[in-house]
Amino acid sequence: MILGLRTALYPAPDLARAKAWYEKVLERKPYFDEPFYVGFSVGGFELGLVPDEIPDIDGARPLWGVDNAEAAYAELIKLGATPLEPVKDVGDGIKVAAVRDPFGNRFGIIENPQFNPEAVL
Repeated sequence: MILGLRTALYPAPDLARAKAWYEKVLERKPYFDEPFYVGFSVGGFELGLVPDEIPDIDGARPLWGVDNAEAAYAELIKLGATPLEPVKDVGDGIKVAAVRDPFGNRFGIIENPQFNPEAVL
């Protein structure tokens, strides 16, 4: 029934500002860019910005893959995010962390050497 992560939605009351910030974080332009929704394609998945919702760090907690958790965490802070959960080694070489984006959303990252991108459908 469930095939895997496809889209993670983030509230973005200031859609233009959120779009500009996520373009820097994701190092790409959105593939879908409308006043009601902005979508970025990220490694076969989608990060979507929704303008008519309220940001919150207690909602869904997707983790976005990175090659180096420490470097990615530092870069997110440099780009204006604020710390929520510092980089933590959870075992087997897997590291996780989270920041609050400039709009109030939780943005989680994961460095996972066990992840097999070929297994993504």
